[in-house]
Amino acid sequence: MVVEDDRPIIEMMELMLGRLGYEPVTSMDGYSALSEVKTNPPALILLDVMMMPMDGWEFLERIRAEPTTKEMPVLLFTAHPSVESRAAALNDPRLGIVLKPVTLPELGKAIRRFLGPD
Repeated sequence: MVVEDDRPIIEMMELMLGRLGYEPVTSMDGYSALSEVKTNPPALILLDVMMMPMDGWEFLERIRAEPTTKEMPVLLFTAHPSVESRAAALNDPRLGIVLKPVTLPELGKAIRRFLGPD
């Protein structure tokens, strides 16, 4: 699942994920993504940190609070890495981080960390 509020980035991610052999579900906001995660749990969430109206940190906090989604792996992607996001990724084995603009090899490597080889 890709959760991103920028349509061109969603389209780019769909293209890249398709090339990697995945068919992503997408959501342009955290609220609709929360609903989708509960009804159709994805194997991995690619989550934009800087979104409106719910940012990526709030979305992450909400899925970690639910017993059915608390172990779900999440890849944060951001153009503005912060000490907070890097520290969170290092301290949580369910969390990774990729920097925008992401390349196809970087994305593939980050996904394989959680889902294994194709």
